[in-house]
Amino acid sequence: MQDIAAVIFDLWQTLILDTRENGMTRSKLRLSGTRDILESVDLDYSISELQKAYDKCSIHCREIREHQEDISFVQQVDIFIGFIDPNLRDQLPDQAVKQIRETYCNAFFSHPPLPHPNSVEVLEAIQNMDLKLGMISNTGMTPGYAFREFLSQHNMLNYFDTLTFSDEVSVSKPSKKIFDSTLHELNVSPQEAVHIGDHPVTDVNGAKSAGLHTIWIEGFYNTDELDIPSIKADINVKDLKDVPSAITQLRTLSQRAR
Repeated sequence: MQDIAAVIFDLWQTLILDTRENGMTRSKLRLSGTRDILESVDLDYSISELQKAYDKCSIHCREIREHQEDISFVQQVDIFIGFIDPNLRDQLPDQAVKQIRETYCNAFFSHPPLPHPNSVEVLEAIQNMDLKLGMISNTGMTPGYAFREFLSQHNMLNYFDTLTFSDEVSVSKPSKKIFDSTLHELNVSPQEAVHIGDHPVTDVNGAKSAGLHTIWIEGFYNTDELDIPSIKADINVKDLKDVPSAITQLRTLSQRAR
């Protein structure tokens, strides 16, 4: 058994914490902002019409991710515009399209999630173990470049040796490909890495299938309600702050096994 050389984090509900209500507020901002932009070029669409297009876009993008793939942020916004009206994208000035993209993205910063109160402390503790640090995140409605800016604002970005965002690589967790590409960037084998996250399918089972060790942060999902194979992380923890000690435990076990 090889020693741990790298730690890879999930983002949502791991290093940052969000609520459903916050997400709904961001959605409303995207819709109201889009309506205002369309009105500025003399196009009249109701919030109801935009909501229907937004919901269709969400379903379409979710179906793509269910196949362990993803699309770019630009493609996602173009799909949203296309669901408003199939001919709308060709009618809109480039500046209006750019503004809709900005509105779609900037909703994240208007109502952002909160960094976990122990995020920086945990990242620093792991860095002090002389371990490489990576991140793999499915991006949803927010592009990877926005997450980089957010991480920088909260003094987390510089801890990472590499960051992999699904909208930038066209692959989403739990695909083995997204784990493999991150391991390649870190120059470590799967047996030398541990993945940490909250989701039983994308973070635990996905990482285990790719050959990584796993630490599962419990409490965000009721696994009895999920139609998935049994979840067996190497270590379960109750909170992010417990991760450094769990990594130490894993390293001790790997050293004993050699």
